[in-house]
Amino acid sequence: MHTVDRRTLIAGAAAITAASLADSAAPRAAHAKAPLSGNQAPGYYRFKIGDIEVTAINDGVWLPDVGPNFFRNFSVEDAQKALSEQFQRTDKLVVPITALMVNTGSKLVLIDACTGGMFTPTSASFMTNLAAAGFDPKQVDTIIVSHFHGDHINGIRPKDGQLVFPNAEIKVPEPEWAHWMDDGKMAATPEAARGNFNNSRRVFGPIAKDITRFEPGKEVETGITSIAAYGHTPGHCAFAISSGNQSMMTIVDATNNAYLFVRRPEWQVSFDMDGPMAVETRKRLLDRAAADKMLVAGYHWPFPSAGHITKEGSGYRLHPVAWNPVL
Repeated sequence: MHTVDRRTLIAGAAAITAASLADSAAPRAAHAKAPLSGNQAPGYYRFKIGDIEVTAINDGVWLPDVGPNFFRNFSVEDAQKALSEQFQRTDKLVVPITALMVNTGSKLVLIDACTGGMFTPTSASFMTNLAAAGFDPKQVDTIIVSHFHGDHINGIRPKDGQLVFPNAEIKVPEPEWAHWMDDGKMAATPEAARGNFNNSRRVFGPIAKDITRFEPGKEVETGITSIAAYGHTPGHCAFAISSGNQSMMTIVDATNNAYLFVRRPEWQVSFDMDGPMAVETRKRLLDRAAADKMLVAGYHWPFPSAGHITKEGSGYRLHPVAWNPVL
């Protein structure tokens, strides 16, 4: 039998190591580089509220500058300090856009219809995410509108003028309709500020006779009750979604960016039409959410745009939902 002495073994090991080092230092053939995708996964997420299934469907994000035109009763420096303390961008305000599809078991009900791709290039993914979530626009039975800002209604009738949800009954708050569709109020508004009047007529004018108007405070579909939440606009509504002993509330635009207007509810965003009333509404809804420990959604909160609220000093804190693969 051939035997290997210790000196030979050590010499062999050294040779292998040297060869290995030489190989690692030698030039290698370049590997193909994987291209950067630049895309995220589809933006939808489901919640179970009793027997009701709620699907949050994202339409992308708006990224306005953190500048003086966005804020009313606080400074850019105040905003940047608050954002920085919470590890958020301080140059741009991150404003996601997320609608809720409510499957009551008998109907598909969409609460707000997003931007229709008409708001900003970074918010035009609603239809893609709607399909990814397994919904066909023709299946939608009802669209409930919270208020008439374009990022909530343009998805009903985008730029091409076609109805996206051809079989849906559209329900809107009576005081919101009364304001934006009033010719006298439009005439009394400076022409440069009539954009929302004009857009409301563009979306709803051709189908005005088919629109159902509801009084805030009433149940608008089985398990969905409207809540008067005025201030952001004259007829802005929030909604409670209930089934059995479970419930959630969407406060829609009662807050904008959660890191500013949940933490500091007395701050006013410039497009709250009645700033003091919006503050009062915001506090009332956040107080209710905190007291009832209910799941609460915000149209412009970080996706999936829902969580729980706790009182913290003179403000509140949003505790976002944790990702859960099982309903």
